[in-house]
Amino acid sequence: MTPGDGKPMLSGIKVVDLTSVVFGPYCTQTLADLGADVIKVESPPMGDVFRWAGKPGATPGMGPGFLALNRGKQSVLLDLKKPDDLATMKALLADADVFVSNVRGQGMERLGLDYASVRAIRPDIIYVHCVGFGQDGPYADLPAYDDVIQAASGATSLSKRVDGGAAPRFIPSLIADKVSGLHGAYAVLAALIHRMRTGEGQLVEVPMLEAFTHFILLEHLGGHTFDPPNAPTCYARQVDPNRQPFPTSDGYVAIAAYGDRHWLSLFEVLEASAFLERPELATTTDRFHNMALMYHEVARLTPGLTTAELLARCEAANLPAREARDVDDIMDDPHLKATGFFQRRTHPTEGDYFEMRPPVKFGAMPARAPSLPPKLDEQGAEIRGGQRGPA
Repeated sequence: MTPGDGKPMLSGIKVVDLTSVVFGPYCTQTLADLGADVIKVESPPMGDVFRWAGKPGATPGMGPGFLALNRGKQSVLLDLKKPDDLATMKALLADADVFVSNVRGQGMERLGLDYASVRAIRPDIIYVHCVGFGQDGPYADLPAYDDVIQAASGATSLSKRVDGGAAPRFIPSLIADKVSGLHGAYAVLAALIHRMRTGEGQLVEVPMLEAFTHFILLEHLGGHTFDPPNAPTCYARQVDPNRQPFPTSDGYVAIAAYGDRHWLSLFEVLEASAFLERPELATTTDRFHNMALMYHEVARLTPGLTTAELLARCEAANLPAREARDVDDIMDDPHLKATGFFQRRTHPTEGDYFEMRPPVKFGAMPARAPSLPPKLDEQGAEIRGGQRGPA
């Protein structure tokens, strides 16, 4: 049962989206999923560069990465260096609630789209600037992408702490972009609440380096939390080379033996409780400080079981455990199938494709299928002519 007015939670909120790649588009797609009217402003001739990431469907510029990040939006192609297109942009901003941009500050000033200029057009605008680095520091005007932020934040040093390698390595995911995009989405929601309460718009800065460093160091600042440091950086559990999915006779299983009761249960499951009688594992504290020893022994024992056998034993003992799936097989996961996480949709030009359902459910927001990802400039004629309707 859906109470309230039956409308999406951000119904009536207009967002002008001058972002590309992942950071900004992930933020604005989250807003679109909540019902905001998002107008994606793209630059000629190719539009958002992420349109071209991966093999496209039937149409060039409709790659899988773009489809995954731009549902629920309308696309207009504007060359903001041309007076007529800049005038169209300013007309869009005149009745916008939110403006999200990842163009560097100097570029926005040259276009006359900096915060002061946009505020003159719409005094209560929420102006969200997605930047690589905080604008009050020495890196303020430097360009940034996910790779750069992973390196600058220290994230590329984590893998070598696990396996002893010498070279820093990227986490194989656009994780800095996506984390920063979620920071941008909650920043917009907080600013909207502030405006509802006070009538005041504001400039909101979302810097990638600060957002991702905050994310990484929540656990990994470690002993350097204290002044002077009382231990090394990093959460030892996370960089323990023994803490990996455990091998079985036919695959791998991740078992999260987090608390002491989990360890006791796990060794019961493996019919090896006698191992815990060793002097260095005699107490809860001893076991906490000697987890590496227990991880190593579990990894020695689990190959004696199949994946199905180990999972069944863990489930019977209420131990958190799942098969370590290959990403190629994730769409076959029975839980994700049952919940309808991967939804088949049909695009009028790209044909059938799979879309991941927004993971958060709201009891007061009706289920809805947002509009399909737009082709480049799909709504351009209507928007430039002032005839645009909601997505």
